Amino acid sequence: MITITFPDKSTKEFACGTTPMQIAESISPRLAQDVLAATVNGQPWDLSRPLDADAEVQLHKWEDPEGKHAFWHSSAHLLAEALQELYPGVKFGIGPAIENGFYYDIDPNGNKITADDFSKIEAKMIELAQKKEEIKRAEISKADALKMFGDRDEQYKCELISELEDGHITTYTQGAFTDLCRGPHLPTTAPIKAAKITSLAGAYWRGDEKRNQLVRVYGITFPKKKMLDEYLALMEEAKKRDHRKLGKEMELFAFSQNVGAGLPLWLPKGAALRDRLEQFLRKIQKKYGYLQVITPHIGNKNLYVTSGHYAKYGKDSFQPIHTPEEGEEYLLKPMNCPHHCEIFKAYPRSYRDLPMR
Repeated sequence: MITITFPDKSTKEFACGTTPMQIAESISPRLAQDVLAATVNGQPWDLSRPLDADAEVQLHKWEDPEGKHAFWHSSAHLLAEALQELYPGVKFGIGPAIENGFYYDIDPNGNKITADDFSKIEAKMIELAQKKEEIKRAEISKADALKMFGDRDEQYKCELISELEDGHITTYTQGAFTDLCRGPHLPTTAPIKAAKITSLAGAYWRGDEKRNQLVRVYGITFPKKKMLDEYLALMEEAKKRDHRKLGKEMELFAFSQNVGAGLPLWLPKGAALRDRLEQFLRKIQKKYGYLQVITPHIGNKNLYVTSGHYAKYGKDSFQPIHTPEEGEEYLLKPMNCPHHCEIFKAYPRSYRDLPMR
């Protein structure tokens, strides 16, 4: 027998080899229906993976980030399975869950995928999900993994496997699709009831512009069709309020590729609106006793060495400005606090001055 400790510190004994799903079933049929993933001793865990020792177990539903992560990670595999059926010969990179949904990087290998194919891919995903395919976890050796994916000419997977340590490699299989993955995943594809492919994008393999450019397929899924409809309606409302759309329509600001992405050029109406906001903020700050100070946009390198910012950001983020006469280096300030510390040091302070705003 093994002892399972729950988040409320209560404990219960189960037979060795019991799975988190069986634990959920012992608590209530409704919990077993809703649970999507588990955490065991602080580590993500498949619901169908047996427990062989005493453990702290937490069960996750859709409302939990861990539950959504497992749901969307499994959905990424479902997307890959659908693409494998629809586009024979496609090669797979990586397919993680993200904040809202998931994506999979693929090498089309001669296939052409466009936005016109979205509905076809969605339909295939739901068709496969309705088969309630079991998602099976397996631990294999590095040699076996290289052979498995090498035989399938999956060069991207083989590259990833070559960097892994032997003895710590797992695969997940559903239907005719097998992926290299750490998990965790849903026990089956059954909970996936609604799917939407949201966009396509280009993505260099492993973020290296010198490597192959892959196609990144984004998607999102839900356990209920109603939830997908609500999400899509929310996204449509968000588009109407997109600052880039409103900024152009109201002539508040403009963007230029020559200036840089995300760097607005404030037009007269936008500058006036910005000025009013700044005045409002200064009024509120003054009301609560804040005093304004102004610091330069650059600082001596030694200031940021002392503050620790140079070690963390300097070499990668900022090019120094040299002064040949003095032989000094200056940097764009990464943040205000080093300068404000120097303001604090400029005069003697008393505890009576605290708190300082």
